[in-house]
Amino acid sequence: MLHRLFGLAALFALAGASFCSHAQQRNPDQMMGQTVLDQPAGSYRVERFVVNSADGQRHWRVNLLVPAKASSAPSPVLYALDGNAVAMVLDRSMLDQLAASKAPPVLVLIGYDNERRIDSAQRTRDYTAWIDRADDEGGTQQVVGGGAFAFLDVIERQIKPQVARRAQVDTQRQALWGHSLGGLFVLSSLYTRPAAFQQYVAASPSLWWSQGAPLGDLEKQFIENRAGQPAQLWVMLGGDERSGNRGVRDMANPRVVAHLRRIGGAAPDAAHALSERLSGLPGLQVQYREFAGLGHGPMLPASFKATLSALYGIADRSGEATAVNPAGVTSP
Repeated sequence: MLHRLFGLAALFALAGASFCSHAQQRNPDQMMGQTVLDQPAGSYRVERFVVNSADGQRHWRVNLLVPAKASSAPSPVLYALDGNAVAMVLDRSMLDQLAASKAPPVLVLIGYDNERRIDSAQRTRDYTAWIDRADDEGGTQQVVGGGAFAFLDVIERQIKPQVARRAQVDTQRQALWGHSLGGLFVLSSLYTRPAAFQQYVAASPSLWWSQGAPLGDLEKQFIENRAGQPAQLWVMLGGDERSGNRGVRDMANPRVVAHLRRIGGAAPDAAHALSERLSGLPGLQVQYREFAGLGHGPMLPASFKATLSALYGIADRSGEATAVNPAGVTSP
């Protein structure tokens, strides 16, 4: 059943993959605008709360979407990073379909308390477990990142208790989704606290971060010390990402050149190779899915929609399921 739903998930996602153009993804100043949170479907109610850091300097905005129809059973729950961007992906139709599913999930959109679609500086700090010392476009070395473990504490100790007070959730059906650096956060969370969630979705994880540090000791320790804690891991990657096809880039732009230099820290197919390394670990079910023709930016909406499909049964009925090999790794 898991394999069948996952194959259908990808097809569902591709239908709306054009939602974000490459230009939109690369615009660091893009604002949210109006979203489904402002005019929610009747099938879900929306609540909002803000969580602050101990020093009062950082503020995370959490949008909580709870099925409007009360259920006698606790609901599964999906925690999604880059919550402001995810709010721009969701629409009423998706929420209505989720509400009509067998076990409608609670959605927890974790973003930052501003109107930016993506807050690059804050997510860079929060989503990375490894400090990166890299030259910026001007050749000046920057020391960034390294806040993932502290941010996971925020989720575990502040956000989850708030969610539990506002919705009836099943603590044995908790999922975590993240894209890009968010996908990296998903992996470091799995490696260090595998019991925090039961389902982990790493979409286009930035394995190149800090000269490929995510492919080093933390992964090796996880593999060597894996004790069989049950968990499911989905690794999603755009076909253009794996092939290294990055489209037309303005090589006269120092920011573009600096970024291309940084992402050379890992091979384009590193995520696929990672899924193969992890697929044989005890207690860990690994699924890999590649989205033909998609690059890094469009993978955010595509992977999130695919996650809703794979976890909660929403499927595109226009196609057939994708075949998965016995190791649980989808063939490219």
